[in-house]
Amino acid sequence: MSQISAERKELLLRRYGSRTSDLAGSGGRRPGGFGRPRGPRGAIGGGKPKSASATIRRLLAYIGSDKYKILLVFICVLGGSLTTLGGSYILRPIINNLVAADRTVDEKVANLLLGILIMAAIYFIGVLCSYLQQRIMVGVSQNAQVKIREDLFSKIQKLPVKYHDTHTHGDIMSRFTNDLDLVGMMLNSTMTQIFSGIVTLIGTVTLMFVTNWILAIVTIVTVPFLTYVGRLIGLRSRRYFAEQQQVLGAINGYIEETVSGQKVIKVFSHEETTMKEFEFLSDELRNRQMKAQFFGGIMGPVMGNLSQISYALSATVGGILCLTANFDIGGLTIFTNYSRQFSRPVNELSQQMNTIYAALAGAERVFEVMDETPEAADPADAIGICSEVNQMDDARPIKGEVVLKNVTFGYVPGKTILKNINVTAKPGQKIAFVGSTGAGKTTITNLINRFYEIEEGQILIDGIDIKKIKKDSLRSNIAMVLQDTHLFSGTVRENIRYGRLDARDEEVIAAAKIACAHSFIERLSDGYDTLLDGDGANLSQGERQLLNIARAAISKAPILILDEATSSVDTRTEKYIERGMDQLMKNRTTFVIAHRLSTVRNADQIIVLEQGEIIEQGTHEELLEMGGRYYQLYTGAIELD
Repeated sequence: MSQISAERKELLLRRYGSRTSDLAGSGGRRPGGFGRPRGPRGAIGGGKPKSASATIRRLLAYIGSDKYKILLVFICVLGGSLTTLGGSYILRPIINNLVAADRTVDEKVANLLLGILIMAAIYFIGVLCSYLQQRIMVGVSQNAQVKIREDLFSKIQKLPVKYHDTHTHGDIMSRFTNDLDLVGMMLNSTMTQIFSGIVTLIGTVTLMFVTNWILAIVTIVTVPFLTYVGRLIGLRSRRYFAEQQQVLGAINGYIEETVSGQKVIKVFSHEETTMKEFEFLSDELRNRQMKAQFFGGIMGPVMGNLSQISYALSATVGGILCLTANFDIGGLTIFTNYSRQFSRPVNELSQQMNTIYAALAGAERVFEVMDETPEAADPADAIGICSEVNQMDDARPIKGEVVLKNVTFGYVPGKTILKNINVTAKPGQKIAFVGSTGAGKTTITNLINRFYEIEEGQILIDGIDIKKIKKDSLRSNIAMVLQDTHLFSGTVRENIRYGRLDARDEEVIAAAKIACAHSFIERLSDGYDTLLDGDGANLSQGERQLLNIARAAISKAPILILDEATSSVDTRTEKYIERGMDQLMKNRTTFVIAHRLSTVRNADQIIVLEQGEIIEQGTHEELLEMGGRYYQLYTGAIELD
């Protein structure tokens, strides 16, 4: 098999990461989750990572509600750090006592035992502080993770359909799982490590000057060099960890798509190609991880070895002072110990670099989603609507008249999809849209739902501009049956009731009968209480679509949209569905998109679209008499592409 081209490699990296909203090449290809268009985006490499300080501040805001617990954690960290410093300082009188010439052996042993007991008590307090700090911090970090996860999920619900059109599901899931796990690890350990390091550093420097100011200056002279080397490695490490998280999102997106598309892959015998592409993405992830882990991993050893230089200088100068300046052996012992402790905070932080930089890169990806522009808020004077058969006190009843006046729209600037569309659907009428793929049929239904905002013109429902209607109220009064079926985990009954959560069991059964689904549901092992596998995998494609139709049937929405609803069922099932549809569409304004022209013959109005413009409009008989595009499509003179 031929190797993957450089262009294909670049496309893989771009496509399965966070994708741009460039739909210019998509024509009318089903945005809104109905056959997602794919646009390029530079998801990998390049660009400067966002501000680490800003990311850290946002993370700290999530633990603000646990400030008293954090204060207790810091007290424990402070206690633990002070016990470490105090335990080391006890060594000075112990050692000086042992080498003193004017003490007897019994006195030396007694003082040694006393010193050991004091050190044991100090270190016991340190162990207790460490236990408490870890126990409390685990709870704080988990609380913060819950809040971040809930905010992220809440934001996902508020994002426009356009966002989901331009980002792979795998990349979004990676932010919920991998990225958030890394953030939790950092909150759990790194914060306490930083505070402990600062306290230890300040305490160590203070005791070093108390012990011997000359040796303290010798040790501190090496700090600028250590800082420079640490910063140099840290910047490189952060860059590679950011790239690692981006490629991880890309590979998750690829896995999600290939797993869900296994049948297509097998039908066209693309297993080897898929494996080759996955191997490429896996190699890219490995390369990014190797660089990230390498630069994150060498920080500790490099800083540790450099600190040995400081330790050697301190020991050398201290030895000279012991011989020439009456510096005591105990003082030299604890100073060399402090010299090691002086570099310990830096070494500990460097050993946390893997977690820190990976977590910051993950947090940035999480906050990228949170910073996305949500759907435009409803205006203050927005109103609610309801059907006449399901009236509500705070909503205006509507009959279901839908009017599109001079509607012009494009997904991206400069690429117009719909041009000056004018359609009037009277209450209860059936309006059918036909035309080639990319003509803009589904785009019209997306605009009626306000999944996208129109550029020019108006869409009116019973004379009310949909921009003045609350979005949730608007969409709850529009039932949709899509070509792409989707069922949720749960029972058959629960999936049908998803169309109206307060529906009674009798209404669920009635809706299933309208959709011609009742008979096959009764044959299931537990009837309406049968549990469905993931996305209804234990049902046939036709049965899944029947449940989707039943879901729309149970809704009391006065407007119905059928987007090629019968395209995935066989001809026999389609006939059953059509009979049910006749009942479903009674007293509802219905928009039908279909490639099978036989399904739209009884429409009150058939609209023929080409390249975003209405070229013909009328009933089935009227359009046949015209002998135009529709006549050619219907008679087979030309085919829908």
